[in-house]
Amino acid sequence: MRKKKGGGVYIKKQKHQPLQQPSVDPITGKKIPKSFVFSRGKLPSSLKQLQMDLRKLMLPHTALSLKEKKRNNLKDFLNVAGPMGVTHFLILSKTPASPYLRVATTPQGPTLTFKIHEYSLAADIARSQSHPRCPKDLFKNSALVVLSGFVSGELPLRLTTNMFQNIFPTIDVKTVKLSSCQRIVLLNYNKDTKLIDFRHYSIRLQPIGASHRIIKLVQNRQVPDLKNLRDVSDFVTKAGYGSESEGDEEAATVTLSSDIGRVNRASTKSAVKLQEVGPRMTLQLVKVEKGLCSGEVLFSEYGKPDGKGKSDDEMPENQEGEEDSEGSEDEDESEEDADGEENNEELD
Repeated sequence: MRKKKGGGVYIKKQKHQPLQQPSVDPITGKKIPKSFVFSRGKLPSSLKQLQMDLRKLMLPHTALSLKEKKRNNLKDFLNVAGPMGVTHFLILSKTPASPYLRVATTPQGPTLTFKIHEYSLAADIARSQSHPRCPKDLFKNSALVVLSGFVSGELPLRLTTNMFQNIFPTIDVKTVKLSSCQRIVLLNYNKDTKLIDFRHYSIRLQPIGASHRIIKLVQNRQVPDLKNLRDVSDFVTKAGYGSESEGDEEAATVTLSSDIGRVNRASTKSAVKLQEVGPRMTLQLVKVEKGLCSGEVLFSEYGKPDGKGKSDDEMPENQEGEEDSEGSEDEDESEEDADGEENNEELD
């Protein structure tokens, strides 16, 4: 049972998963970045689902079952973040004009505020696909991150590059296991529109030259229906069967150094294919603050930096019609924490 004490932040313990995770990578020796994904102020149901999608994207080094209360302020999250080794906050908020995403480094910043122009939930993307792909161990390891178009030497782009590189663990290309590279986050910056396309994909390897039916046979270990065939060889050679190769000529190919699964063998060529998992966002950097949701404004899309930013709960309701208005919304936020729920622990 959880403790009831003040207005703390709660994290639900997951079965078969320890609450405390290692803080240092045993292979690279580098600190593993960890994150909290939470909201400030009221969110509509679609943005609440986006919050859950972002938590899944940041797995396994995030609090998937983080519980918030309407009295929580930024200090409450900081008090929990320190002992747990949390290095980054991803904060969603909503104004009458637009939703926003803030990405901050704890405990002293900087903070990058992005306006969310468009977004699609993971469920929406899955419904748009004829064969959605989500293996059970897809979120067992952290996603890789690739940035494109961030070539300018301007401060805002440099900070954006560093921020997104640092919220995911670094990898050692000499020792990384290929089987652990199952997801990738792609960020593409368009210098003309100043927009960032944020995409999340699963990585799939497919042997080159193997027919789709043979691959299915090996993967599923099920005897195929051969009652309409004269010979088992017809299963492969019959028109249409042998030509169903999944590895097309335009796909990127790799030569594997080790076996991956049952069909991708070492020293053979496989096609690398990406399938979108979601969520999908179109972001625009609108503000950079030196501190944690406060401090000197290093960059502002709405005008010249004013030298001092306002704290998280003191932001004006509108700056050019689109700044955060979270302080007043916090007071009206509905209680999300169910008193009867078990297996929760308050962390102060």
